[in-house]
Amino acid sequence: MPTIVIIPGWRDSGPGHWQSLWCDRLAGSVRVQQDDWISPVRQAWVRSISQTILAQPGPVVVVAHSLGCIATTHLPPAAVARIQGALLVAPADPERRAVLSDFAPVPYQKLPYRNVLVASSNDPYCPIRLAGAYARAWCSELVRIQDGGHINLESGHGEWPLGLALLQSLMGAQGLRFRAETPALAHSIDTLETA
Repeated sequence: MPTIVIIPGWRDSGPGHWQSLWCDRLAGSVRVQQDDWISPVRQAWVRSISQTILAQPGPVVVVAHSLGCIATTHLPPAAVARIQGALLVAPADPERRAVLSDFAPVPYQKLPYRNVLVASSNDPYCPIRLAGAYARAWCSELVRIQDGGHINLESGHGEWPLGLALLQSLMGAQGLRFRAETPALAHSIDTLETA
């Protein structure tokens, strides 16, 4: 059973954000912690992500948001070798904000694992054209959401059942396991799959 490694973006994912909800409710998930969420440094972020991945007992499935997606593409080979799949949601454009510029240039090369990139038509932090270019370069399966904003709490994405269904597709036969106290979240994904 792969471990789900949740990688928040710039400024972390606060209470109510789908990443925070998933981390609380999905069994076998761990969350990457950064020393500095406000002024991110690529080397430090990549090191924290790598350490989290390598600390797991087996393969991992990455769930990254925003700058977390870009940091994931900078991972060293040892960490990359442990990744079974990745859900890359609303990737950031580090060239649009000076505080994120340490993450530029973004690697434009095929990722050696199955990955799904979810992008929104009106994301204020990454134009859909750029997200499409990332998807082509990374050989991602692109899922485009109409008017989804930055696919975060501010744009109305709390539990985000569609994201859970995409994550389940990356988990393969193992599927998702929910903590005993969260039947509602499991029901929301079952409802989405049968719709």
